[in-house]
Amino acid sequence: MHQDGFETLAIHAGQDPDPVTGAVVPPIYQASTYKQDGVGGLRGKELGDAARWIEGYEYSRTANPTRNALEECLLALEGGARCLAFASGMAASDCLVRVLCEPGDHVLIPQDAYGGTFRLFDKVLTGWDVSYRPVDMSDPVAVRAALAEQRARLVWVETPTNPLLGIADIAALAQVAHAAGSLLVVDNTFASPYLQQPLALGADAVVHSTTKYIGGHSDVVGGAVVLTDPDLAGRLAFLQNATGGVPGPFDAWLTLRGAKTLGVRMDRHCQNAQRIAEMLASHPAVSEVYYPGLQNHQGHEIAAKQMRGFGGMVSFRARGGPEEALAICGRTRLFTLGESLGGVESLIEHPARMTHASAAGSPLEVPADLVRLSVGIETCDDLIEDLRVAME
Repeated sequence: MHQDGFETLAIHAGQDPDPVTGAVVPPIYQASTYKQDGVGGLRGKELGDAARWIEGYEYSRTANPTRNALEECLLALEGGARCLAFASGMAASDCLVRVLCEPGDHVLIPQDAYGGTFRLFDKVLTGWDVSYRPVDMSDPVAVRAALAEQRARLVWVETPTNPLLGIADIAALAQVAHAAGSLLVVDNTFASPYLQQPLALGADAVVHSTTKYIGGHSDVVGGAVVLTDPDLAGRLAFLQNATGGVPGPFDAWLTLRGAKTLGVRMDRHCQNAQRIAEMLASHPAVSEVYYPGLQNHQGHEIAAKQMRGFGGMVSFRARGGPEEALAICGRTRLFTLGESLGGVESLIEHPARMTHASAAGSPLEVPADLVRLSVGIETCDDLIEDLRVAME
C-alpha cells in the first residue's frame, strides 16, 4: 500500500474534516466534561488506529478530542504504539521516568544534558531514590562500561545535545542498552520528528518539548511522549490521568497547527543554521563552533547517517571570553535575547547564566564563554549581518 509522506501526515493525521460542519481544521473542544449516554455510557470518537485506546470521553483530564487529534498526528510522525501529550516537556519527562523507574533504580544521562533535565534528575528524582550518572553518550564503549559497572534501568539520550550539539549513535546505543537490560529514551526535541526518528533506530521511547520546533511559533508550551510498548503506554496514561499534567485544548490546537508546517520550517532552519555556522567558523571573534553540519564536527558522519538535516541550533565560544560572550548577546538586533528555541524567530542566549544555570558547579557545567543560537527562518543574509555587527 502507498505510504503517505511526512508532510502529508503532518497535515492530515488526526485531522479529518469535522463530520458535522465539514470544517477542515479540527475544532477546539474547550470542555471540561461530557454528557454521558447513561451511567458508564461514554461517547467515543474514532481516531483511526488510535481508537483501540480512546473508548470515550468523560472528563478532559483523562481525554479530550483536540488533544487526541494532536496525539494521533505526533504518533504518525514518530511511529510507535501510542503518543501522549503533556503540559510541558518536563512534565512529560517526569511522568515517563516515574513509570519506567522505581525507587532504587539507576539512570545514565548525557554529560551535557539540558539544564532542566539535569535539574529533574539531580534535585527531584534523587529525592525519590533514583540515582543518575552523566556519561559521554557519543561513546558507546563508555556507555557499555558504565552499564557494566552499575545496571541502569534507563539510558537517557539527547541527540543533538543542548547546548553543545553532541551527537549520539541511536542504533548503537539501542544495542548497548538492550544488551544490558536497559531501556533507551531519546529526547528528540532538537531534531524534531522531521529530521530524526529514534524509534525506527531502536529507541523504546521518545520525549519532546513540543514548545520548541513542533509548536514552532513561541506561543505555546507543551510536551509529548511516544512509546513502542502498549503496556508501558497504558501505565503512562494511567499516571498522567492520576497526576494531571495535561495540556489544555487550546494549547493542543496551537501545537497541532504548528506541526502542519514542521517540515517546511525545518528545511529553512537547517539551511540558515548551516550558513551561519560556516560564517562563525571563519570569524576571528569565535574560537570554536558546535554544529553537526560542519565536517570537522566529531559527530558529523553519524548525524548525516541518522538525520535528514543538521538542525537549527548553533553554539559557539567567544574568543574574548565570558564577558565578550555576554556582550555579543546584548548587541544583536534580530536575534532576540531569550530562553527557549525552535520558533520562527531567531534567539540568542548565554547558557551558563540562563538555560543551564542549574548545572553550575556540577559535572554538566557549560563553558562561560558559550553562546547558543536558535536560528530562525528569517532572511539568512540579515541574520549573518546581525551577528557580524554584534561581534565587531
